[in-house]
Amino acid sequence: MDQQLADLDREVKMLTGKLKDLKTEIAKVIIGQEETVDQLLITFLAGGHALLEGVPGLAKTLMIRTLSQAIDLKFKRIQFTPDLMPSDIIGTEILEEDHTTGKKFFEFNKGPIFANIILADEINRTPPKTQAALLEAMQAFEVTYSGKTYELERPFFILATQNPIEQSGTFPLPEAQQDRFLFYIKIGYPTEIEENQILKHTTGSKKTTINPILSGAEILRLQQLVREVPISDELISYVNKLIRDTRPETSNNEFVKEWVNWGAGPRAGQAMILTAKARALQQGRLAVTPEDLEHCAYPVLRHRVIVNFKAEAEGITSDEVTRELLKSIIPAEKQENK
Repeated sequence: MDQQLADLDREVKMLTGKLKDLKTEIAKVIIGQEETVDQLLITFLAGGHALLEGVPGLAKTLMIRTLSQAIDLKFKRIQFTPDLMPSDIIGTEILEEDHTTGKKFFEFNKGPIFANIILADEINRTPPKTQAALLEAMQAFEVTYSGKTYELERPFFILATQNPIEQSGTFPLPEAQQDRFLFYIKIGYPTEIEENQILKHTTGSKKTTINPILSGAEILRLQQLVREVPISDELISYVNKLIRDTRPETSNNEFVKEWVNWGAGPRAGQAMILTAKARALQQGRLAVTPEDLEHCAYPVLRHRVIVNFKAEAEGITSDEVTRELLKSIIPAEKQENK
């Protein structure tokens, strides 16, 4: 038993060491944005999908492309446009002919969804009908066409980018589709020092080579290890209370009843625990802490807590609601340490 624990410890150290190397490789191209990169890696480790939002020009697409180059997996980019059709994503049947018999038959021609890492670029520039083509793939890791189901190769990640809803020519993502994203990551402007470095490094002739650090098998193993990271019953109860308190009908907080239209569902609690486990493992720990949960609460709840018109008029966002909830609900482990 001791030998098994020692072997597991060595494996965890080796894989988490590779995660650090992966971040170093990404930093060759992406200057700053450490928190965004960390959240993307947490999404990978937890086996989910991420939605990145930011104004044009913040390197959202470049970040995902660089990440795909540093991981030895098949990568496809789908540029979402108003005229994009579901078949452009999933694929379509084409008429083929058997040259030996002369018989004609339909064969399914797989679309770009059949890859390991999918960049859904500017996903909110296409109508909901086309956005919905991703739902089955995101939830069940399979695609159905003409009554036949095709499994997607694992690991499978959809990393979608979108411009803010206020930008012209966009279609808001339906709440059901937003809920399929494990994390909703908002990217802000770089600092003055970071922007100076960006200007310096992106206007010259030097090209950067990205080396693959992790394989698909290693990603799958990391995802398995994430599931095995322990979390106390007290912290699970804390997550349950936090999620239930986002719902106006069951919340004990007046500000939730005043500001929130729809609260988070059970999937939010699952996402919060899984991503907290992933963050713990990413940092080389085999135990979830309250800080892990609080760190992951914002990108988990950002798209699952829907504020009402009154909150919007007062400038209250879902992040503000989450911040107030975290203040009002203190985990038992933190109370004991006081």
